[in-house]
Amino acid sequence: MDEKQFLAEYDKRQYESPLLTVDAVLFTYHEERLKVLLVKRSSHPDRGKWGLPGGFVDLERDKTLEDTVLRKLKEKTGIEPPYLEQLQTIGNAGRDKRGWSVTVIYTALMAYLDCEAHLDTVADAQWLSLDAVYSMALAFDHQLIIGLARERMRQKALYSIVPAYALPETFTLPELQHLHEILIGKPLQKKSFRRRIEQAELLIDVGEKRSDGGRPATLYRMKQDSGAYTFVRNLED
Repeated sequence: MDEKQFLAEYDKRQYESPLLTVDAVLFTYHEERLKVLLVKRSSHPDRGKWGLPGGFVDLERDKTLEDTVLRKLKEKTGIEPPYLEQLQTIGNAGRDKRGWSVTVIYTALMAYLDCEAHLDTVADAQWLSLDAVYSMALAFDHQLIIGLARERMRQKALYSIVPAYALPETFTLPELQHLHEILIGKPLQKKSFRRRIEQAELLIDVGEKRSDGGRPATLYRMKQDSGAYTFVRNLED
């Protein structure tokens, strides 16, 4: 039997397969807090609980896992994130009451204003503060997944300006530093932070200033490829 004949006669239904899903952990920065996007489940299992947006791979519609996660985000929240990073794959016999389950996790940061209008039209999707989420009983193992994604974002904040994706298109250096501090979990030295950002030439001065009652602060936006840049030393040093 050659390979062509083997493939023609191969019946994948002879073998049991695990449930295959994707889950998206989207973070934003709003009201000086880090928030995560959750949806309320409308069907069993765990109906009525809050959980991450995601769902099953559709073998007919999805050519890649990225197709699946973008499709499910659009269906459940109306949101299309500026980027997505594959975080981790988790699979075991206990995470889903329906059977042996594998989920591929994606994560991203995005600006609150970029998705506010979409979420206003979706009744069962909300940005919830992480402090509140940690005390909730979420669906499946989504509490664990959020913790993994939160740690990834802490690492991103140490070595990159990826956190800027969670800010509006234009922002000040104090705003960027404050978000880094929230993600890292400790204060950063102002002069050192500013010097590292400026030396890396990751931002564009848009020629405008904003005042919140104090000294006017310069507004910046990210250069196109700034999110891919990594510092040689982390921003705590």
